[in-house]
Amino acid sequence: MQTPSRPMRLLIQIPCLNEEECLPVTMHELPRALPGFDDIGIVVVDDGSHDGTAELAERLGAQTVRVPRSRGLAHAFMIGIEACLELGADIIVNTDADNQYVGADVARLVAPIVEGRADVVIGARPISSIATFSPTKRLLQRLGSWTVRLLSGTEVADATSGFRAFSREAALRLNVFSRYTYTLETIVQAANHGLRIASVPIRVNDVVVGAIGVSGTPSSAGGGEHDAKCAAAGVAKIAK
Repeated sequence: MQTPSRPMRLLIQIPCLNEEECLPVTMHELPRALPGFDDIGIVVVDDGSHDGTAELAERLGAQTVRVPRSRGLAHAFMIGIEACLELGADIIVNTDADNQYVGADVARLVAPIVEGRADVVIGARPISSIATFSPTKRLLQRLGSWTVRLLSGTEVADATSGFRAFSREAALRLNVFSRYTYTLETIVQAANHGLRIASVPIRVNDVVVGAIGVSGTPSSAGGGEHDAKCAAAGVAKIAK
């Protein structure tokens, strides 16, 4: 996808299940303007939350899709993809609600698509430096990514990363059958469709004293107890 003369729309989808605590920080960190885009929007998929996730998302300006009862992450992911396509997205970015990923790195994800070098871009986390990853988990992650590379014939560095971008053409070809995970299946599908898949290095948020930080630096979200709770929730989810 070369940079076109017509307006370009980027939609960032966030599948959520009871993420009222973390969602404000996550949304705050996402970019509102990027080169090559005339419009950037956020679509929150509420997967049957029991807290105020959906209402909060709407108050924060996101378009919200509500699933009456939880049907799993993979289902919420596909609901979001379909909603973003209906809303006219040219590029779709998927991220997690727990602020695991650095929102500013959306720019890194979309660049290969905007420049016409890729159809799908996967954010590669710094696995070796994530403190909450045990040696066993790091080994399993590497083995899993190696297996996906073997099956798909791609060079994806972090196959389980949920921080990824899709061109409109790529998103139209996705059809996830699993209920609980989409990360591996979408890579294999994309490769089978002949889509170009790229990996780019991205950062993850760390817990620092009283705030969220990137590699030890304070987050622009402002810190405080709420931010620290959100960061802790994100780290806990990574460690699962």
